Amino acid sequence: MKYKDYYSTLGVERGASEAEIKKAYRALAQKNHPDVSKAPDAESRFKEIAEAYQTLKDPERRAAYDQLGAHPPGQEFNPPPDWGESFRGGRQAFDDLDLSDLFAGAGGRRWRTAAGGANVPLPGQDYELSASVSLEDAYAGTLIDLDLSLPEFDAEGRMRRVARVLKARVPKGATHGQRLRLPGQGGRGFHGGRNGDLYLTITLLPHRLFRVSGHDLYLDLPLTPWEAALGTSVQVPTLGGAVQLKVPAGLPAEQSLRLAGRGLPKPGGGSGDLFAIPKIVVPPKLTDREQELFKSLADASTFDPRARLHSEPTHAN
Repeated sequence: MKYKDYYSTLGVERGASEAEIKKAYRALAQKNHPDVSKAPDAESRFKEIAEAYQTLKDPERRAAYDQLGAHPPGQEFNPPPDWGESFRGGRQAFDDLDLSDLFAGAGGRRWRTAAGGANVPLPGQDYELSASVSLEDAYAGTLIDLDLSLPEFDAEGRMRRVARVLKARVPKGATHGQRLRLPGQGGRGFHGGRNGDLYLTITLLPHRLFRVSGHDLYLDLPLTPWEAALGTSVQVPTLGGAVQLKVPAGLPAEQSLRLAGRGLPKPGGGSGDLFAIPKIVVPPKLTDREQELFKSLADASTFDPRARLHSEPTHAN
């Protein structure tokens, strides 16, 4: 009979764990299923993958397979002389068998490949989706509707797409890139296997006022030159409603003003902060009176904002 390298078929090492073998099979089966793949050899490839998995997933069959040793794929070989006594009930005639037939009765049990409909429990596929959420909904928490079309195996092992409508709760304070798990909402299990999970990656939609960094928010705060110089109190929008913010006199343009606890809620309690970034705004057009006042200020002021540019450079000795 011809040797088949089941480990190579699944793309795993000979010492791979059961979890690694299962993960490799699920990925390959979904990719190569004839209802999904357009490759001309998809059906035969799918059967090879199923055959390899059915042997390697079963500890008894895998042990029997490993005792055959490693050979180049397609090479003619015969099992060791005592192999049949351990795994085939004493049968020694192997010439008319395919390797898959050899394992069909390993341990005295008959089996069929998953492509043929064996009732072997297989877990459903996990899926990842992106969910776009407004900043207001992330702040308060929300319930979103998901209209999905997920690929699933039916009872005969055929892949088909199934429409599903789900509701998912986005918790308060959800952040950009946060991953939410919906257990059991992924692909259906095969032959009694558990359902897969659905993972939602949160994408926060751009906001017209706020920028987001984790649970903190940033807001550009326009100020007139006299407000920045003299100080003032201004109304500032937050996601929880407008608040009054005191602007100290002589506020440097690069110094942010912190509103503690006015950011996004945190899972363990508390909230991030809101930082107001001062932006000095000059009137686009001055009245005659405004021009007169600014000229008077310019004549009276001794302040030089560019003094540092004109200082003598320091030379190292």
